Amino acid sequence: MTPNDPLDREAAVAAAAARLEAAEASRTPCAPVRDLLGETDIELAYAVQRRLTENRLAAGARIAGRKIGLTSPAVQRQLGVDQPDLGVLFEDMDVTSLDEVPGGRLLQPKAEAEIAFVLGADLDHEISGVDDVRAAVSHAVAALEIVDSRIADWDIKITDTVADNGSSALYVLGDRRLTLEEFEPVDVGMKLYADGVLVSEGNGAACLGDPLAALAWLARTARAFGSPLRAGQVVLSGALGPMVPAPPGSVIRMELTSLGSVTATFSKEAR
Repeated sequence: MTPNDPLDREAAVAAAAARLEAAEASRTPCAPVRDLLGETDIELAYAVQRRLTENRLAAGARIAGRKIGLTSPAVQRQLGVDQPDLGVLFEDMDVTSLDEVPGGRLLQPKAEAEIAFVLGADLDHEISGVDDVRAAVSHAVAALEIVDSRIADWDIKITDTVADNGSSALYVLGDRRLTLEEFEPVDVGMKLYADGVLVSEGNGAACLGDPLAALAWLARTARAFGSPLRAGQVVLSGALGPMVPAPPGSVIRMELTSLGSVTATFSKEAR
């Protein structure tokens, strides 16, 4: 049951944040936090996410952008939720320059193929639709998001994943940059391979109907939370198809029409 008393809610936020931080520190997945937050109180779950973000910033982390999660109906079905969520990207989550994805930083990773938008202007104004965000995008690249859950066995409901920073972990960006004058995100086709085997397919329309629609949703939501999107930030716009497991030693490759490919080799080092 969701706590109603303000003191109870504060205690719930503190307890949920502590549980998730302990799982991260110990590299041991924890029980879901919905026993503390309830299954439907998204506002309370975002309060946990904000607490965890504040703690990371206090420890010296820097924000690189945001991620949009649960934009694909297929991924929503996989996780038993029915709406998008958002999370914070920190600079140390970008492992593009590494030869291998460091398995020691992961618990139970999965991979998603996405489009990443790099913003050239702030999105701190009222957003009514796709046209309002299009002009703010400097360019786009292919992105492989490595999602993870501090919750054991991915046993999550919407409050669990929101509190857990949108089940975020790491990401790898492609090197082909295109402006929105050079391609349409909604028209992109996606193929995702695990160790050379095709395991997931999708397209831009699988991401809330259009990845730019997902960006518009994020811009509105982030502004409503008092932390609007800023120029220079990276936005992972959401999965273009089902996510797939990424165990130690695996090689995950994604291909996007127009934007090219991204390959990630996961180290054999497990948690």
